[in-house]
Amino acid sequence: MSAVTTSPNSISDRIARAQAGMSSTQHRMAEYVLAHPFRVATMTIDEFATAVGVSIATANRFARALDLPGYPQFRSELARGFEAALAPVEKLRTELALSTSASAVQVFAATLEEDIRNAQRTLQSLDADACERAVAAVLDAERVFVVGFGASGFLSGLLQRGLCMHCRTVELLSGPGGVSHAARQMSRMSPRDLLIAIAFPRYLADTVTLARAAQKNGVPVLVLTDSPTSPLAPTATVALYAQTSRQLSSSSETAALGLIEGLSAAVAYRAKDSVAAAMGVTQSVMPWLFHGADSGKR
Repeated sequence: MSAVTTSPNSISDRIARAQAGMSSTQHRMAEYVLAHPFRVATMTIDEFATAVGVSIATANRFARALDLPGYPQFRSELARGFEAALAPVEKLRTELALSTSASAVQVFAATLEEDIRNAQRTLQSLDADACERAVAAVLDAERVFVVGFGASGFLSGLLQRGLCMHCRTVELLSGPGGVSHAARQMSRMSPRDLLIAIAFPRYLADTVTLARAAQKNGVPVLVLTDSPTSPLAPTATVALYAQTSRQLSSSSETAALGLIEGLSAAVAYRAKDSVAAAMGVTQSVMPWLFHGADSGKR
């Protein structure tokens, strides 16, 4: 499965209607557009003209052949339905157009400042009741299943690591088996379990589909996402939100990771025998830790 998008039917329909009057060059351009709609939706007119081997004037005439005023309107129509996926591309294009002389340290600083703002907004928007319900849902569950794909797959692994000491069972569904493995596990879940679903822009349809299936089967769903407008939000029994805006990519994982760390810490604080569990883990990993003093080297 892929990111949530819709087919650019209006452009397809326009091409179908205009076929009879197209030149051979325009037919070639139409074939390129239909084969690579997302790629073309990210291209400037210069880039599109180069890709199909025509002049800028010919690219504009192609747009007019589709009964559109020009290339900007053609590109806008083609991008319809791709907005969420195209957002970081457009942000990057805008940033590069505004400043081409930023130093590396300025980019570092701007990125860290973005993360600080995201963390502050996430902190300010924390809902006390939602936090309590989220921790209770984790600790009360017979089994916890964690799912997230793409960049959220890494976040899912960190959450599984943070919860595993304090829960009976924590299973990561976004492993090597992919979404088909996760879907097979759905048949094992019951209302006594908990699904934790993680998705941030760009949202992946796989995660949303699995969360909807869990909700339909009566399985409680704890959602970690960016806002109540997220496609995951309607599936939530309880939701926690992290601000993840980023200028040069689709989203920042820093505040999302902070939310995961906070949830893990709160679960550890409320869990029974948390100190004993932590001690047991430390003893288990001790043989694999490097002890510099033991080597006699400085």
